[in-house]
Amino acid sequence: MPATSSSAFRRLRGRATGLAVAGTALALVASVPATALTAQTATERATSVAAAADPVSVLKYKASERKEALAYWTPARMKAVGRSVDLGPTGPKAKPWEGPELKTVGRLFFVNSTGADTWCTATAVKSDNRSTVMTAAHCVRRGSSPWNTNTTMVFAPGYHQGKAPHGVFAVRQAATPRAWETESTDDLAALVVSPDKNGKKLTDVVGGRAVAFNRPVGGTVSALGYSATRPQRGESLLRCVGKARKDQGTQSIPCDMSGGSSGGPWFADFSATTGRGTLVSVNSSLDSLEPTKMFGEIFGSLAKKVYGKARSA
Repeated sequence: MPATSSSAFRRLRGRATGLAVAGTALALVASVPATALTAQTATERATSVAAAADPVSVLKYKASERKEALAYWTPARMKAVGRSVDLGPTGPKAKPWEGPELKTVGRLFFVNSTGADTWCTATAVKSDNRSTVMTAAHCVRRGSSPWNTNTTMVFAPGYHQGKAPHGVFAVRQAATPRAWETESTDDLAALVVSPDKNGKKLTDVVGGRAVAFNRPVGGTVSALGYSATRPQRGESLLRCVGKARKDQGTQSIPCDMSGGSSGGPWFADFSATTGRGTLVSVNSSLDSLEPTKMFGEIFGSLAKKVYGKARSA
């Protein structure tokens, strides 16, 4: 659910609608010529077959692209993208987060595949490389469209009211399920960020939340996100609390956060006093017929592989 300036959200599954936000700048997406798809050498075809056998797809950003992303996302631009979107009033299920600062949760800014400034929500998690972030796959690339990927991506942990108190980290790698790339299923992603301008790694600066895989669905979950609803308009965190249940092959909770909250964490065993919890899913989509229901993928073996691809990269 990146935010979008229109009410026509991208359909993700059956009755669900995505929570992505797009800014006002729009551009045509160029199609890939048929010749580009067929004129492959035997080596390239063999490489493609081997890649397709891997259930995880990896997108990498060059050093020059990361440098450009950091220069692009100035504080003024971060503020401006929120002002360009208004998705209606907040609530009633989503409430402003008024607990302690959540350093690990932040705003993920990028330029989407149509050329629009936009954002999602993401979470710093524990990892071998101390640089891994979890979010939704549709914050990285358009589903069922391998060549439509997002660019100029940075993570601002603890973002609040125009400030990035813990710095800004450029994304250097993004792992998503190949099923998202080809079939728009399994909407989750694991990102790897570069050190900040002082050479410090992400979780050395803000810490990281634990991630649980193959955890039975159920129990009370807290979902958080930078929704583009007003008055917040992505400038501060909202929180929903509800019991998770299996739903349409995924899981759902009662929640009415909207665009911009995409990729935001679902925390089990969450303490409103300390702000700590275990990540068990991320915001994926709203039900188009019941917009007080939020979907999130069940973190099973595939999610573990996506996370594994990032955690040691």
